[in-house]
Amino acid sequence: MLGHWAALLPIPLPASPSPIDVTALGIWALQFTPRVALLEDSVVAEMSASARLFGGMQPLHDLLETGAMELGARIAWAPTGTAALALVHHAANREDCDGFRAPLAHWLDPLPLAAITAVAAHHATLARIGCRTLGDVRALPRGGLSRRFDKALLQAMDQAYGLRPEVYDWITLPETFHARLELMSRVETAPALLFGARRLLLQMAGWLAARRLGATAFTLRWCHDVMRAKDAGTGGELTVRTAHPTQHVEHFARLLAEHLAKVQLLAPAGDIELLVSEVAPIVEESRSLIPETLRKGSSTDLALERIQARLGEGCVRRPILCEDHRLEWMQCWESNAFKRRKAAEPAYELPLPTWVLEEPLRLIERDNRPIYQGPLQLLLGPDRVEGGWWHRSEACEGGGGGGGKDAKPLNVQRDYWLALSPHAGVLWVFQQRLAGDQTAWFLHGHFG
Repeated sequence: MLGHWAALLPIPLPASPSPIDVTALGIWALQFTPRVALLEDSVVAEMSASARLFGGMQPLHDLLETGAMELGARIAWAPTGTAALALVHHAANREDCDGFRAPLAHWLDPLPLAAITAVAAHHATLARIGCRTLGDVRALPRGGLSRRFDKALLQAMDQAYGLRPEVYDWITLPETFHARLELMSRVETAPALLFGARRLLLQMAGWLAARRLGATAFTLRWCHDVMRAKDAGTGGELTVRTAHPTQHVEHFARLLAEHLAKVQLLAPAGDIELLVSEVAPIVEESRSLIPETLRKGSSTDLALERIQARLGEGCVRRPILCEDHRLEWMQCWESNAFKRRKAAEPAYELPLPTWVLEEPLRLIERDNRPIYQGPLQLLLGPDRVEGGWWHRSEACEGGGGGGGKDAKPLNVQRDYWLALSPHAGVLWVFQQRLAGDQTAWFLHGHFG
């Protein structure tokens, strides 16, 4: 029942004597989520399903708040649509418009009865029994509320506080875009029209994004003031074309500014309108190195071979599982034509760690117990691993690959354990065997 709701309330801007049309505001919000509804001269939108597409909820918050500020809309957030609507109308300041900063009741209880329409309908009766806020109504016995008032009141209260699901009629996108704006004062020069036109361009970009289209041509029209010369006509228009389909407001604004600089108004303008003349599907570019034709089911080996051919053989490598029972050398990186080698499964009886240290970390001991962020409790083990006399260190290897005469064999003699640290969780540790002074405990990996 709880979600992540935004409520948008149109407010007047200096560029226009009247706020943005609520339908236009709802169409603009459709670029962020398909769950948009118009309610009480406001817009409510459920955003939780869209957060992943925009990189998380905070980036989505920033996008909506920035766009709402430019369009002339106040925004509030809450776990329910009814609560967000109440906050956007009656919150005292901007900080109180974020219903996620504290429990929902903390924000709703102090609001007046008018914050919820179904409650405001019974304002007179509720006031006579001493109710002044939503918290007062919520404190009344539910049985008495249901008998004395209609079902809408209790239902609206439950929906606002997240106790009952909400049902809305979602709006749909229109097939064409057309928006109009009444200017605050008469504009006598064409470049000055850009200030108000930007607000319409922002709405147009939202419509294009919601329809996954790009504009290749749009038209700006202006209506002359009634106090105009007879030969000036009723208005004029300007069509701007783009080389490629696009949705970028800044690009639209720059092109429009260049064209308006060449226009001379025959009379002062009082209204402007914007419509999209031509659209085309927008081609979304993939940022993956894997071609789309291969990502749809074919093997990626062909694509990796092409990338390797372009960048060089040593620039593209892949991890290969090796036939080695020593943890450090179970995996290697190869760039040799991506030849796959089928390796035997590791013979460890204990589960292998998620992360392995590049070099084992020697642990201190206290009372013959290894210490790592507290005394370690040995859970499972030992799992003995021995061998590696055939493996020579790379630093000493000769050109033939067999190692020089002074090469050091990478032989191991270890007893592995699963150990539990009070603060670091489950660890993969081993005790060095038959190593003289080096017989000690080491941390080799951890799970997580």
